[in-house]
Amino acid sequence: MDLEQRHFTPDMADILRGRRMRRNRRTEWSRRLVREHTLTVDDLIWPMFVTEGTATREPVPSMPGVDRLSVDEIGAAAEEAVALGIPAIALFPYTKADKRDPLGSEAANPDNLVCRACREIARRTPGLGIMTDVALDPYTSHGHDGLMVGDEIVNDATISALVAQAMVQVEAGCHIIAPSDMMDGRIGAIRAALDAAGHENVQIMAYAAKFASAFYGPFRDAVGASSALKGDKRTYQLDPLNALEALREVELDIAEAADMVMVKPGMPYLDIVWRVKERFGVPTFAYMVSGEYAMIEAAARNGWIDGEKAMLEAVGGFKRAGADGILTYHAPRIARRLAAG
Repeated sequence: MDLEQRHFTPDMADILRGRRMRRNRRTEWSRRLVREHTLTVDDLIWPMFVTEGTATREPVPSMPGVDRLSVDEIGAAAEEAVALGIPAIALFPYTKADKRDPLGSEAANPDNLVCRACREIARRTPGLGIMTDVALDPYTSHGHDGLMVGDEIVNDATISALVAQAMVQVEAGCHIIAPSDMMDGRIGAIRAALDAAGHENVQIMAYAAKFASAFYGPFRDAVGASSALKGDKRTYQLDPLNALEALREVELDIAEAADMVMVKPGMPYLDIVWRVKERFGVPTFAYMVSGEYAMIEAAARNGWIDGEKAMLEAVGGFKRAGADGILTYHAPRIARRLAAG
């Protein structure tokens, strides 16, 4: 008696022979034919960190393989993005302590790092999408996304500062404004200001469901906010255990004319990505944040996982959950891997 006969009656064996799920998995060509979701380079946005200097590349210790780049190096990276077919990049500044103050004044400086980088990228790669972060945490001496009065992050005064920040970025050449601050009403205010200034075609990608996550640590190192941060951000970022509140936040941002919405972080919140896409059907993005990137890289460098496979599996999970695109520091590596087949 063979193994199959020991475990199944003849009738059950006949049924099993008729319904073999594994047939479609036997060969690579068949797996490709029946694959439900496909990852392409068009799904990628490459986040980059910009710093002062010339011909400067500063490694971020907590993000192996990621550097802060001077404006000229950002331009070169933008050219690499175009060569790889990546449709857009996202910019984040490393602001030194001497340019930080309680009001985040440097955010509205038309010659700040982000604005200079926008102009350089637009000059060297005019067909590449440029996305810029709107929040005050890279510029405030207290490390918060908004303005502080006493111990409180004040909402409406912050919005005025965010509008000013968005305007200088757009005037420098960015195409997508991405408010990550989680203040109430900021999407509508920024949209109104952009339209009034004749920037009706500038898109807004709202960080609509941004959670108060432990996975942001390496990013704060990369932008110099870790040592500056006083307290935490739980009064404005979402509670990690709240899903319905996240959906209400997304609904409000869409009502205020967000063109696209984002869930951040990514992997721990794939259920939110799925629910947002299912309920609203709008362009939905996920951010594979610094902590997620660092976990994969650290485990891979210790030989605990296959880093390349884990990287692709992670971003594939975002696609399966319904994301239209993914912000990931792995973007250039993924693009090269996809091009290689």
